[in-house]
Formats: sequence, structure tokens, C-alpha cells
Amino acid sequence: MKSPASALLAALLLAGSVSFAQDTKKLSEAKVTGASIHANALLEQARIAGNPFRPAPCETGIFQINKATFVAVTRAESGFNYTFSDGIVGNTQHANALIKCGQGAVLVGAKETWPRVAVVESNTRFESNGVTLAGRLMELPGAGKDTPLVVYAHGSEDDGWIDRAGDPYQMVGRGVSVFVYDKRGTGLSEGEYTQNFPRLSDDLVAASREAKRLAQGRFGRFGLLGLSQGGWIAPLAAVSAKAEFLGIGFGLVVDIAEQDAAQVTKELRDRGYGDDILAKAKAATDITRRLVKSGYKEGLDELADFQNKFGKEAWFSLVKGGYTGVYLSMSVDDLRKNGVPQLDKLGVDWSQNPMQVLKKVDVPHMWALADEDRQAPIALTVERLSNLRKEGQDISMYIFPDTDHGMWNYEQAADFSRKHTRITPGFYDLMADWAKGKLGEKYGKAYRR
Repeated sequence: MKSPASALLAALLLAGSVSFAQDTKKLSEAKVTGASIHANALLEQARIAGNPFRPAPCETGIFQINKATFVAVTRAESGFNYTFSDGIVGNTQHANALIKCGQGAVLVGAKETWPRVAVVESNTRFESNGVTLAGRLMELPGAGKDTPLVVYAHGSEDDGWIDRAGDPYQMVGRGVSVFVYDKRGTGLSEGEYTQNFPRLSDDLVAASREAKRLAQGRFGRFGLLGLSQGGWIAPLAAVSAKAEFLGIGFGLVVDIAEQDAAQVTKELRDRGYGDDILAKAKAATDITRRLVKSGYKEGLDELADFQNKFGKEAWFSLVKGGYTGVYLSMSVDDLRKNGVPQLDKLGVDWSQNPMQVLKKVDVPHMWALADEDRQAPIALTVERLSNLRKEGQDISMYIFPDTDHGMWNYEQAADFSRKHTRITPGFYDLMADWAKGKLGEKYGKAYRR
């Protein structure tokens, strides 16, 4: 998952491509056939379970050995990705892949056949401010008035989620109904990709209405789950979506400029730089903050002076952040004349204030944070959430140690680069239990704040 602001660095935005089976049934038809669809799904699962493993092309879905252990298979740019319920990940085209695809099942570890779970999928199209978006409701057979229903607010990625995102399947496998949709300008949704939070919030509200319409009579608690950038979007949509709870994974209670500054600081501190260099880096992010918030009307002369003064120092080229590294590497003359078109077209609303948004949220919200998150450093977020809790907000916080953005465990090399290895244990269980309204005692190595 990309950081909330990292997609601002993309020079070209590539539209996601997914396989999407059209479903044009109206709600009235769904009411009539809903029970039989769920029953037929159970019969199909029983039929598959009784047959021997036969190799076949991969298909998306959940494949289960028992109620607690399953693997989610999703489409990827190459092959299919898989994520086990304990967070182990891989791709079917890797030489050491742990699964092989078969007819209605997967072969795990070359010895166990795990049948495909009978997930009921209802595909749909819905409107948001004149743009048609593609969505899918995913339920287990037997979903009812005790089943929680959630809608995901995506991160900043510029590809579709239907058939591709693993998190929704992890929730469904744990008994949570999920509505997932392709963001505007991605996958099969229409419109133009954007990072305008109010616009994305409106889309999330529209998705929430559609989710409730499709799942009518088959859900109880309703909430929003936001990952990364979605941690800004879900609180914005909470009131209008009539959410009963929010669950945020690796999100922030800082604005984009504050995130960029914290990211630059952590990048350099992790490399061993001291307060003298960090002070220079702060001066750089102060300048770039003025640039972006003024639409290049302020800060250009200061940027030129800064580049001339520090551009040859070793730390200068190491700065990345969400966008500061881009501006430090560019000619001020080019910025003055052209700006950065590939960034400027994203429609970012720099006036958004996450603290002011959260003060209007009056439902419980839980935050799962990665302690070593380089892309979204958590210190200021933890401080602000603690202050909101003191003011009376119902806030839970869980911090996962030795975990990077996206809830990835990692191995760090001598050059400070990180290789992501697996999703940290306990994260998926925490998100699902929060949706169910029943938190447990332990979630991997996470500690509660």
C-alpha cells in the first residue's frame, strides 16, 4: 500500500485493469433470489470439497482448510497474489510459491487441498456526483442481522481494488461482509483519478448507500475501514455515511504537509543524521510547504537559495518525503514556468485539517499503527489521538512494533533499504474483531495505547 502522499510522486498514472463480471440485477430481483443464491453457494462448496485436486487456471477468492485458516487469492500485474490468514504472502509465479491453483481449490504446500469458500458476490454500478463507479458486495452464505458490514476507503494507489485487493477477502474470511469498489479513474470505474479528499469522501458515502441497499436485511453493524490515505477519507465521510464505527489502518492525524515533513525527518534520522542536518531538512520542508499551499506563489526564491546553499551536501539527495524530494531536485525556473503538472492535476485540497475533521466524529474509532512506519510516521498521530481521547472521544489505539507502512514486517539491509516479508500477525484479526464489536486480548505483538 502506498503512503497517503506518496502517489504525488508518480510521473504517470496507470489505470488498473481487472476482470469484472457484470451483474445487472435490480434490488427487487436480489431480494427474491438472495436466499437461493446463498443456499446454492453452500451446495457448490460441498461438491468441490468432495473432489480430488485438479490443476486449473487461478481464480480469485478464499480457499479454506478450516474456519480459522484460509488463503485469499487475488489478481496481480503478473500471476496471482495470495495472502494467508496469518499474513504470509506470495505470488503464484514465484519459484517458491506455496500454493498451486486447481479446479475450485488450491493445493497448499504440495500436499493439502483447500476448497474454495462459497462467497456470494453481487456486482453493481452506482453514481457519485455524475461519475459511475464499479462496486462489489461480498458476503458469506448465511449473512444476517448479526453480520457486520464494512466499506473500505482505499489508500492512494492508482489501480482498482475489485479482484485485486487482499484486505477485503481477509475480512470476508473472518465473517465480515464487505463492499469494495474501484476508485474513480481506476479499474472499471469512470472519472479521473484524484487525490481530492472531499471528492473521494463523497464517493465513499455513495458506496456506503449502495452497500446498504444490496445487503438490506443481511447486516447489523455498519462501519468504514480506511487504510493509509483512507485514514483521511473515512472520517470525512463518517457522518454522511451514517457509520457506526471507524477502523483505520496505518493512517494519520496530520495533514499532507506535516506527513511529508515527518517522513523526511525519519528518512534522515534512520540513516544516522543528527540534529544539525535535521534542522536543515526542516527548513526545506517549510519551504516546500509554502510552495504547495500557495500554488507556487510563495517560496520559489527561498527554494533557489536553499538549493544553491546545500545542494552539494551528502544528505540533500537522500531526501524523498511525500513531495519535498521532487521539488529539491527541480529547477526553480521550471517550477516557476510549469509547476509540476503530474502532481498539480491531482486536485489536492491543501486546506484539509484532519484534527478538525476528527473532532466532528461521534462514533468509536480504532487506529492500528505501524511503529516503524517510514511513509507515515506515527508520533504526532499518537499524540493527537491521545489528546482527543482526553477530550472524551471513544478511541482505541494499537501499535505494532517492527512494522512498516501497510503493516508489513521487513528485513532491513545495510543501505537502510527494506524488504517487506509478510503482513504482521494480528492485524487482520484486529480489524475484523473491531468490525464485529468484540475485541480480544492479544493481536500479534501489538500493544494498546
